[in-house]
Amino acid sequence: MITILRVADALLAQSPMETVQVRGWVRTKRDSKTFSFIEINDGSCFKNLQVIVDAAIPDSSKLSEISTGASVVVEGALVASKGGGQAWEVVAASLTLLGAADNSFPLQKKGHSPEFLRSIAHLRPRTNLFGSVFRVRSRLSYAVHNFFQERGFFYVHTPIITSSDCEGAGEMFRVTTLNQDNLPKDENGAVDYSQDFFAKPTYLTVSGQLEGETLACAMGSIYTFGPTFRAENSHTKRHASEFWMIEPEMAFCDLFGDMDMAETFVKYLVADILDNCPDEIEFFNKFIDKGLVERLQFVREKPFQRVSYTEAVDLLIKSGKSFEFPVAYGINLQSEHERYLSEECFKCPVTIYNYPKEIKPFYMRLNDDDKTVAAMDVIVPGIGEIVGGSQREERLQVLLDNMKRHDLGEEGYQWYIDLRKFGSVPHSGFGLGFERMLMFVTGVANIRDVIPFPRTPGSADF
Repeated sequence: MITILRVADALLAQSPMETVQVRGWVRTKRDSKTFSFIEINDGSCFKNLQVIVDAAIPDSSKLSEISTGASVVVEGALVASKGGGQAWEVVAASLTLLGAADNSFPLQKKGHSPEFLRSIAHLRPRTNLFGSVFRVRSRLSYAVHNFFQERGFFYVHTPIITSSDCEGAGEMFRVTTLNQDNLPKDENGAVDYSQDFFAKPTYLTVSGQLEGETLACAMGSIYTFGPTFRAENSHTKRHASEFWMIEPEMAFCDLFGDMDMAETFVKYLVADILDNCPDEIEFFNKFIDKGLVERLQFVREKPFQRVSYTEAVDLLIKSGKSFEFPVAYGINLQSEHERYLSEECFKCPVTIYNYPKEIKPFYMRLNDDDKTVAAMDVIVPGIGEIVGGSQREERLQVLLDNMKRHDLGEEGYQWYIDLRKFGSVPHSGFGLGFERMLMFVTGVANIRDVIPFPRTPGSADF
């Protein structure tokens, strides 16, 4: 009887096995007069499995057709390896070529730049780097659900198509079925969206927060985990037009409870990846970011620093550093400011809280000083902001005043306002950018390299 094994399972075997079958893609092949040594990988783990092929086995004539990139099926015995670097290897009894790869296969045994690999995003998961990144991405997704499910949160699905702008920045992708070459117009010459599919202007969501609040105000604690979209013409290494967000919302929770949950969450994710992706983390630490393991261990074990926005601005001004973006009270902190605080000033993750009301969205709770709102951001070394959240404004009149101050009409938000009319409660939540968390735990510096098929301004390939 043949036992079919993944490469990961073969490498973790507890004893030899007489007849196994493994399948995968050829990473390397070395030929001698009577033997060939083939390393295959099926994507299940970082390490390759060595296969020894005797030239006398059936179909050995196919060996000349097998090259890097080809797909094969091997049957044989799993035995203790006589060479170094691996515990087990397969001595082939038969070898089947499933799909040949000709000399144009672009992933030969040499270094490739990230820019080149982005141009072949359909093949880059076969490299050590991207196979590792996407396995960590899978594990991190699993850890996200584990964290919230273990704490009694309910997983909810919020709309991807929406008519409301949560952030109020207007950087949204429009969803329409109108003929762009012959747009219907109303009596004032404006586009008549009453003739559109949803009979009103609609967009791809920038956040599921507002809808998430409605569920939290009925179910207690909920979380969303899904794609979000920003039509922001940004070409930095930290921004993408399509990305994934994790957004918990908690009823009966204030700002400090929100900060506690965000810190616990980040620590949990870091610990899970350290514990469950050791080969990938070792690879990243050796070839991508030599200080990665030390930094992740530090985050796992040490409490985060907390500082108010006012204190943070004061520290930046007193630093004497010449920043590209000048520092003054009332500005939005830039990445260079955040990284100075986390990397040079405190040398650890930092939670900044109580921001000026003028620079934050309408839904954040106004503090008693009438100057700041109960907002918080978690910033981490190497990345900058990774979490943004707040206590939400639960007082009806204060919310209405906030909306007026942000030039938001009540039309379209009546359902949101109703939450403050019918059994309102203090509640809080935050959003964690999934790709930024991936960048943090892998040391990969560009967001385009932690998304299988990145969507950025001017680029929607594949």
